[in-house]
Amino acid sequence: MQKYAAIAIAIFIAIPAGSIFHSRNEDVNTKISSCNEDFDPLVDIAVTVEIKAIRSLEMPYLGKTYDEIDKHSDPDFYVKVFINGKEFKSPVWRNQKYVYEPNWSATLDVPDDVEFVNITIQLWDDDPVIDKLCDIDNNIDDYPKSYDLDLVYSIKTGHWFGDDYIHNENFWGYPDLSGYGRANGCDDNSIYQDDRDCEIWFDIYQNDYDGDGIPYWTEVNVYHTDPMKDNRGEDLDGDGVPIEWEWKWGHYFFKHWWNDEVEDIWFYDPFTWEDHSNMDPDGDSLDNVEEFLASQWGSDPFRKDIFIEVDQMAEGPNGEPASMLPEGAKELLRTVYDKHNIVYHLDDGCMGGGEIIPFVTEISGRKLREDYYNKYFLHYGENAWRQGIFHYALIVYDAGFNGYAIRRDEFQISSKYVEEKCRQLFFVDRSIVYASVFMHETGHSLDISNPGVDNPDTMYPWKFDYWKYRPYKSCMNYGYTYILVDYSDGSHGKNDFDDWHDLDLTFFDYE
Repeated sequence: MQKYAAIAIAIFIAIPAGSIFHSRNEDVNTKISSCNEDFDPLVDIAVTVEIKAIRSLEMPYLGKTYDEIDKHSDPDFYVKVFINGKEFKSPVWRNQKYVYEPNWSATLDVPDDVEFVNITIQLWDDDPVIDKLCDIDNNIDDYPKSYDLDLVYSIKTGHWFGDDYIHNENFWGYPDLSGYGRANGCDDNSIYQDDRDCEIWFDIYQNDYDGDGIPYWTEVNVYHTDPMKDNRGEDLDGDGVPIEWEWKWGHYFFKHWWNDEVEDIWFYDPFTWEDHSNMDPDGDSLDNVEEFLASQWGSDPFRKDIFIEVDQMAEGPNGEPASMLPEGAKELLRTVYDKHNIVYHLDDGCMGGGEIIPFVTEISGRKLREDYYNKYFLHYGENAWRQGIFHYALIVYDAGFNGYAIRRDEFQISSKYVEEKCRQLFFVDRSIVYASVFMHETGHSLDISNPGVDNPDTMYPWKFDYWKYRPYKSCMNYGYTYILVDYSDGSHGKNDFDDWHDLDLTFFDYE
């Protein structure tokens, strides 16, 4: 179902003019209107919608699987994109819950003198009987069962609004918790319901002469830069972030409710120094300079991100297995955090870390804290910039216990003991066992703390606290560690706790 611009912007609420940042240019906050001008005389404008990733949010939870899209196999995803009403359909990615790097986009030549381009994105599961629409919408619009994304793209600024948008601290209205260029079907509170919830990552952009991504109109009328020169990498104000980052994240659309006019608001100015090293608008412990450093891996300054580097021990000389986190556990961890819009980034070698460390039979927590942290994580200062961005996890053979926190930003998992748990819990998938204990130790770096956490009596049914804290359905509760990949949301009655609300993403940064 396609909606139009008036519907897509209906959620935006006006804010006092005095609270809006004004850049060095008097004409920055220019009212949006259609006019008979060529918004880019250097090129014939074409708009592209690029699909970057698709993930089913299917998740096991205490014997039940939620958001199972296809009962007989993994989903057969495909995407439909409508640009100004013209339909584009992707190929079908068969039997895949996770589609990374789909290498598919839709491009349409659009009128150069009409600012707004209407875009709809739909995610489908191909089925022999009838295809099913998957949920990627937040449902804050006027359609209670809307599953698709309806967006409005501006060829003047290169930004969009509608079911996905940028908001900052001056924005009044519903925050877009899933982030810009990412949509999450769980945003309608269907985390523990069967609603075919998925997440989709995408980008929308247009061609421009100099290839820096900043549209001609913005360069000429807002930044007063040369639209024939690639400005990427320039940091003329010396505040630690380049012009292309401030352009992408420093704008939102503002609707005046009294006359329905829409205005461009530019709140980051690439020509005026701003204290980005002390700005953390989403409260995830990454300041804007760190968000820029991590932007190559999908970091968003207005949506919570968590980065974890995991180093894993090699196979032993006497047949001891390599201490590796199962691939299924990695996907479970990503899914459970992503459902709650804490986007999970695990560096197992894909982000410049994630080393294979030499095998040792036994190792102490002190050695992991002092030697391994400096050698394999910080590389004796060469990677010091990662401290405060990445949590650090080590999977070793034997550090004396299944897992424990070493520092606020470092923890270990010992495969020798976790493998024994896998044998004892033969009826539980091995990926669940590993993901649960990994999530438990991560929880300590997020300051999840209450009487049900690490209480040894919750391990034994003959102990009173075992039954007292059964409503606390969290992997932080020893009674659920190894069988549950989730924190509790506090909805299970007396003696339950809301981990997802109480966790502190900044806690690990105070070492």
